[in-house]
Amino acid sequence: MTTNTYTVTGMTCAHCVGSVTSEVSQIPGVTDVRVDLPSGQVTVTSEAPIDVEAIRASVDEAGYELAS
Repeated sequence: MTTNTYTVTGMTCAHCVGSVTSEVSQIPGVTDVRVDLPSGQVTVTSEAPIDVEAIRASVDEAGYELAS
């Protein structure tokens, strides 16, 4: 198992959290996604390391941005 935490900008409500969780959860190998709205932190647990670009693309698809 691998766990990484990313910062996502632009999330302001529970709907935002749901959108990001839904999109990131669809990445093959992801087993858990936890989003902390106040901090913008998204913790992703996966079977193997996930390429940050896959995370970035999923967050982008949800309508938000992965902080650099």
